[in-house]
Amino acid sequence: MIANYGFKDGSGDWFLTLDTDKCNGCGKCVEVCPPKILEIGLDEIDIFREEPVASVKSGERKKIRYHCAPCKPGFGSELPPCVAACEFAAISHSDGWKKSYKGLRQKV
Repeated sequence: MIANYGFKDGSGDWFLTLDTDKCNGCGKCVEVCPPKILEIGLDEIDIFREEPVASVKSGERKKIRYHCAPCKPGFGSELPPCVAACEFAAISHSDGWKKSYKGLRQKV
């Protein structure tokens, strides 16, 4: 199942998406996440799943834009650490950063 953590507002889509069917709960994404917003635990979406999966801590879900922005310095030129660490490609980010910071990227 697809779990979207984050929010959408007038400035764009700010989501971290996790495909729980691909996630094996290894915890590599948790280890490399600089703001420490990821955790391994029970699957909130599929309550019958017994294996643990990654998720965004409940208190951090509305702050995705601010927590994940430092991990996207190239705004798409480099993968965020959590995405790069996931060997099953279970994690992705929305394109809100690319759209909002398009002008900044050209100035840098």
